[in-house]
Amino acid sequence: MNTPEQSQLGKSSAYVDQYDASLLFPIPRKGKREEIGIAGAPPFFGADLWTAFELSWLGPKGKPHVALAHFTIPCEAPNIIESKSFKLYLNSFNNSRFADADEVKNLLRTDLTEALWRDTSGSGAAVPAGSIGVKLVLPELFDREPIYEMDGLSLDRLDVECTRYTPAPELLRVVPDEESPVSEVLTSNLLKSNCLVTGQPDWGSVQISYTGLPIDQEGLLQYLVSFRNHNEFHEQCVERIFMDIWRQCKPQKLTVYARYTRRGGLDINPLRTSAPQALPVNTRTARQ
Repeated sequence: MNTPEQSQLGKSSAYVDQYDASLLFPIPRKGKREEIGIAGAPPFFGADLWTAFELSWLGPKGKPHVALAHFTIPCEAPNIIESKSFKLYLNSFNNSRFADADEVKNLLRTDLTEALWRDTSGSGAAVPAGSIGVKLVLPELFDREPIYEMDGLSLDRLDVECTRYTPAPELLRVVPDEESPVSEVLTSNLLKSNCLVTGQPDWGSVQISYTGLPIDQEGLLQYLVSFRNHNEFHEQCVERIFMDIWRQCKPQKLTVYARYTRRGGLDINPLRTSAPQALPVNTRTARQ
C-alpha cells in the first residue's frame, strides 16, 4: 500500500519535462479515516477542489501554451494524490506536444481518474468507479478569475487565550442552556497545519456552516487554532474538523470548507458536508 513516506515529498527529484502519467502517486484515504473513527462509509459528502497555476505544454508547432486548471475530485475516490507528485506530473507536460487544449484536458481527466481509483494494495488492477471534473482556463479568460473572501461571521474578532496547538476536540461545545437551533456561517483565517511528511507549514482559511444548537464560538476558534502544530494533509485536516464538530456538537447539518494557500503552483480546497449540495465555485481568496 502506498504511504506518504514512499512519495517524493522531502526528497530531491528530477523534473521530467516529457509527459509521464506514472509520476502520479496515489495515497489511500482509508488509513487516516480509520484514525478519526470512520470504519465504513463516511457521514459526509464533498470534494477536493484543486487549482493548478503552473500548467504549460507545446502546440503542434512547438509553441508553448499556458493555462490555469481547476480540478474537482470527489471525496468518494478511495485515494488522494500526493501534491508533489501532482506537480511533477503537471511539469511533465512542459516539453510535450499536444494537438490542442482539449487533448491536454482529456489526458488530465483520464490519468487523474485512474490514479484516484487505483488499487494501491497490489491485489488487483485499477477499476475506476467514477471520474473527476477538469476545467482549463486559457489566457484570454484569466481576468475573469476573481478574488473572493469566504462569507460568514469571522471568529478571528474574538480576543481568546490560545494554549493548545495540537487538535483538542474537547474545546468544542454548544452554548449551555440554549435549546433553540440556529443556522450560522462562521469563518477563520487562523487555520494552520503542517505537511504530514516534510513538516512545512500549510496556511488556510476555513468556513463552518451548520444548523443545530449554537456552538460556543470561543471554543471553536481555540479548537481551530489547536491544529497549528499538527501534521496532516489538507484533506485529512478538514475531515478531522468535520468529525470532531459532528461528534462533539451534534449539529443537524454541517459543512466544513477550507481553502489553503498554494505551494508549488497548487492549492487544495477540501469541502465536506453532511448532506449533498452544489459545490462552491472554485474562487481563490486573496492569500491564494
